[in-house]
Amino acid sequence: MGSTKGIYKTIIAGAYKGKKIYLPSKETTRSSKAIVLESLLNTIQFEIIDATFVELFSGSGSVGLEALSRGAGRVIFMEKDSEALKVLYKNIDQTDPSRTEVIRGDTFENISGVIKALQRRGEKAYFYIDPPFAYREGMEAIYDQTIALIAALPREVVRLIIIEHMSTLELDAQIGGFTCSKSKRFGKTSLSYYM
Repeated sequence: MGSTKGIYKTIIAGAYKGKKIYLPSKETTRSSKAIVLESLLNTIQFEIIDATFVELFSGSGSVGLEALSRGAGRVIFMEKDSEALKVLYKNIDQTDPSRTEVIRGDTFENISGVIKALQRRGEKAYFYIDPPFAYREGMEAIYDQTIALIAALPREVVRLIIIEHMSTLELDAQIGGFTCSKSKRFGKTSLSYYM
């Protein structure tokens, strides 16, 4: 894990403010910018208290851990890359592991299990979806797959869907049963909110 040594950022606010979040190598994942993260959490910070937060394509888990720090009741991380997983576990150990769950493996394959668990518990969750940007090798179809995943989410398990995506990508106003309530641009990255 030598490649993660010294590469970190800190949790911005909440119970774990100032804790180090280690980052995997840039070849493995792309970390959400602080300005994007701050905008997201300022938007949902009061709603996520005691709520379930699902971070798809988690990487280092920086978004989910920020949500946990600000009072989310439980955070589910979904990640398949083995290097990113090592870093994710290290980061979770800095916070409250008892309020987290890590789903290892392909997000597209594992999402049905997460949905079933939410349905069993009668929970609605916040879904934060930050797929690898489509220009990465082997990721050309990632947005088509992501949109299909969103369209298939049952409405009874969703409070809000937040998609972090390339600003050049035009998302439809409607994806499945969900409507875009707002979109915010931060240079090359945008956040779109679906309800």
